[in-house]
Amino acid sequence: MSPSDIYGRKINYLRLSVTDRCNFRCSYCMPASGIKKRAHADILSYEQLHRIAEAAVDIGVEKIRITGGEPLVRKGMPGFLAGLKRIPGLKKLVLTTNGVFLGEMAGELRDAGVESVNISLDSLRPDVFSRITRRGDLSRVLAGIAAAERAGFEHIKLNMVVMRGVNDAEVLDFAAMTLDKPLKVRFIEYMPTLKERNWQSFMVPGDELLSRLSKRYRLQKVTNDALDGPAVYYRIDGAAGTLGFITPISSHFCQNCNRIRVTSSGTVKSCLFDDGTTSLKPFLENGDDAGLRETLRQVAGMKPHRHMFMSREADNHSFTMSQIGG
Repeated sequence: MSPSDIYGRKINYLRLSVTDRCNFRCSYCMPASGIKKRAHADILSYEQLHRIAEAAVDIGVEKIRITGGEPLVRKGMPGFLAGLKRIPGLKKLVLTTNGVFLGEMAGELRDAGVESVNISLDSLRPDVFSRITRRGDLSRVLAGIAAAERAGFEHIKLNMVVMRGVNDAEVLDFAAMTLDKPLKVRFIEYMPTLKERNWQSFMVPGDELLSRLSKRYRLQKVTNDALDGPAVYYRIDGAAGTLGFITPISSHFCQNCNRIRVTSSGTVKSCLFDDGTTSLKPFLENGDDAGLRETLRQVAGMKPHRHMFMSREADNHSFTMSQIGG
């Protein structure tokens, strides 16, 4: 049975980061200069990550998402993923990526047992895409999406972080991608993880996006799958795919949050904005699988009622998503 927190939420989803490294420098994720990379010795081995995954499934986790940084920059990923897929009781194994390496790896990942991929795609315009990612090649990402389609993933989700005055003029273009293909295009509100000045000016509320789209299309609400994340889904009338709205700022979804996170260095967090420093490394180093399970269960049980995005207490807290696992 999955653990529950003190608010009665069933915690059945683990986001497991395998690296803090990334081949992009997205403006909303990290500073232009990048981050101070952790030493290789500080990053968990595949064996350690597998043990964490096993312990999580043992306490009732049913879905694992592999994240980074960019997980596909780490060598040997298909073999690691195939091992995770064999864990008894794991119902869903999914992956988040920027898509750069999908063109060459999509088939291997699907063969390893990955069921769906989330692909970050913040613009369909090469110049805007390059400006947001600071080094990305849009053509490689689009080729990666095409390769994922050919590989037969059950779900392909395209995640667009919407930023006013940067890429919000493309919302209708993204929505049109769902008309003929069974893609899930998801619009994500801009989050102030770096705490930059005037971050509010970039944030486009989900309700505003829904209103814009409703003026062009007739939308029908779609019921979420039990293991889905926080997106609220709609379908354009007659479309093959769906549109998702992820609204952590304007309408926090904490009451339905079902996840915990483990960073690539072994810190377990009950929330993206959890300042906690609970490390799983002592249990991994001592071969204490019972302690590993109990610590994961305790952290899951202590999830906060809601995140503190807008609070005064959070004003000075900033972090890069690649360090935690976006």
